[in-house]
Amino acid sequence: MRIRFAAIGALAALALSVSLPAQAGEVALTFDDLPVFGKASSTKQGEETTKKLLGSLRRHHFVAIGFVNEIQLARADRQARTDMLKQWLDAGMELGNHSYSHVSLNDTPLADYIADVARGDDVTGKLLAARGRAERWYRYPYLETGPTLAAKQGFEQWLSAHGYRIAPVTMENSDWQFDPPYADALKRGDRRGAKRIRQQYIDYTAAAVDWYRKASVALLGREIDFVFLLHASRLNGDSIGALARILARNDLKVVSLDKAMQDSAYKMPDDYVGPDGNEWLERWSQAMHKPLPYGIFPNVPQSIVTASDRLDHDTPRMPTN
Repeated sequence: MRIRFAAIGALAALALSVSLPAQAGEVALTFDDLPVFGKASSTKQGEETTKKLLGSLRRHHFVAIGFVNEIQLARADRQARTDMLKQWLDAGMELGNHSYSHVSLNDTPLADYIADVARGDDVTGKLLAARGRAERWYRYPYLETGPTLAAKQGFEQWLSAHGYRIAPVTMENSDWQFDPPYADALKRGDRRGAKRIRQQYIDYTAAAVDWYRKASVALLGREIDFVFLLHASRLNGDSIGALARILARNDLKVVSLDKAMQDSAYKMPDDYVGPDGNEWLERWSQAMHKPLPYGIFPNVPQSIVTASDRLDHDTPRMPTN
């Protein structure tokens, strides 16, 4: 993910003055990069992560949607990874399209991008059809929605013609940065280090949820129904209980993506065109010419950023055949 945040210190006073409403809000949980997030995730790790993640979601009575990159199925363990997707549906969850190969519209000609997205429905579409359902939601990789208005509109027209709606993001916690060092610590048998990273992740998630609630009120005068971006990772498999406690403390009830998207905020046009993978509060902020309270936006610990960057360069990609 390449979401870029700029700190604006002058807005700190504004953010601190925001009073959050007392009534309960709602949030949809969405998980990217199914069947399993992580370059070096083995079949066994993928199965364990899927079992733990889905078990925790069901234990807390949470509904969720997972967005699939079917390139992960182009491997020797294709059947095992397809079974992981079946487990999501068997658990009462939904599946959506995240493109076949996690390609960016910013870097890919429109026709090639459309072909990649269409290919991303081959297996998932059949799994849903066997249950009398169809794929309905699309999540942009990197949240990059096109470098030009022509590319953006051209793809959105294709989506609409094929029955898709865009799954936006209005809350995130940089889990994609915390997971690689967490998984690496477990791989090395450093359970103390893994525990420390997990606690850093939980603390950061709590701060991020609080910030997004404040940002929504500062921008729109109220809390919207949020769409929370997470990943189908080992770290989240071990942390859903902590996430549940954070959401409960913030009076956020987990609802389906369909329910969250009924919020009128999502009817606002998304006019952003450019290189950045911005989440939707930032897009609306730019369109409204109204700043967000970045002065108090929580920063990912530098130790996590450094470790994640190192592992991103050092870890080889898993073979695709």
